[in-house]
Formats: sequence, C-alpha cells, structure tokens
Amino acid sequence: MARELKCMKRKELESYLQDVEVFENPKIKLEQYPTTPHIAACMLHTMSSTYDDLADKCVADLGVGCGILSIGATMLGAGYVLGIDVDEDALETCYNNLCEFEMNSVDLMASDVRCLLGPDPKSSQLFKKFDTVVMNPPFGTKHNEGIDIAFLQAALNLSNNAVYSLHKTSTREHILKKAASWEVDVSVLAELRYDLANTFKFHKKKSVDIEVDFIRLSHRKAGKCL
Repeated sequence: MARELKCMKRKELESYLQDVEVFENPKIKLEQYPTTPHIAACMLHTMSSTYDDLADKCVADLGVGCGILSIGATMLGAGYVLGIDVDEDALETCYNNLCEFEMNSVDLMASDVRCLLGPDPKSSQLFKKFDTVVMNPPFGTKHNEGIDIAFLQAALNLSNNAVYSLHKTSTREHILKKAASWEVDVSVLAELRYDLANTFKFHKKKSVDIEVDFIRLSHRKAGKCL
C-alpha cells in the first residue's frame, strides 16, 4: 500500500523500499544494476530534508529501471513523477512495482536518453518541465562509453532546478570539468559504497564494493538548455 510521509525517517523509507522487486533478467549492455534500498533512501532523504527538492515537486526519474527512486520520491511527497527508460522489460517491472505500492502519481515513458539531447519535438516538450531529476545512470566505463555524461546532459535539459545522480568516484574530476564547461553548479554530497552483487555470468566474486559519488547539479540561469 502506498504511503506518503514527507517527514518519513530514512530508516523507515529504506524499510519500505526493501519490497521493490528488482530485475529478473538484467541486461549487461544497459548496465542494469538495481539501486539498493539503502542508497536510494540516502539519496532521497537528503534531497527532501536538506534541499526540499521533493515535496510537491515535479520529478523526472531518468533510467527509471525498477522504479525504486520514483516510489521513494512519491513517498516523500513528490507531486508528480515521470519515469523514463529505454527498456520495455524494465518499464514492465517498474509498472508492476507501482501497482504493488498503489502509486497513481507516477507515469512511465519509453525513450532513449540520447533522444532527450536534441531538438526532437516529442522530447523538447519535456525540456525544463521538471523541478528535480533523480537518477542512477549507467557508469559507462565498460559498456556504452560516455553514456553517464549523456544522462547528465539530458537531466539538465529536463530540469529547471536540480539534478541528483550517482557516478563512480574515479570519474569525479571528469564530471566536475564537464559541469564547469556547462556553467552549472555541482556539489559532491556524499561518498557511498555501492555493493554490486554477483549479477552476470562474468562476475567471479559474490559482491564487489564500488566507490560512488552522490552529486547534485543545479542551474545558475533558469531556462538554459545544453
């Protein structure tokens, strides 16, 4: 059952998010690693309690996957959420999760992130329509090199305020340089440990801890598109 509590404690939110179903058959080319309930709760609670970027806000979840960030954002009072993903199977899993949590203020859209970078009429209708964009994009270090930057560019196009994202700590300097070239403000809010479970056949270890940065980007000038 859906529950909206704008003042929900982080541990309570994390407990609810444990019930979100993950990918049954994750796709390696899309780097479909689910966001853990702990990381999702840390991200969303910071967005809500520190920056007030969720309550009554219009939110986009780019690369929505199974929907854990959309569900958590709604629980913390987001007025509307649009989840966007290129993968129809992921969208089906997300839809099922939304039904289980009885979320009616979340819509889903199938789209490649690269379609959100150009002047396509359908995607341009979304530009600057969202207060907040939240995402856990592909790292882009083994597959789809540069996709992490494409996600950031698309997110900045969609948002009129702030973008929250996760990136490998090893790419921090690259992200900071990109943010400077885009003339947006960027802050590393936290360094987190991403417990990457043994998901694909090539994984040899049961799990691997990856150092990731939780970052916030915000526009200096309203209405600027990349």
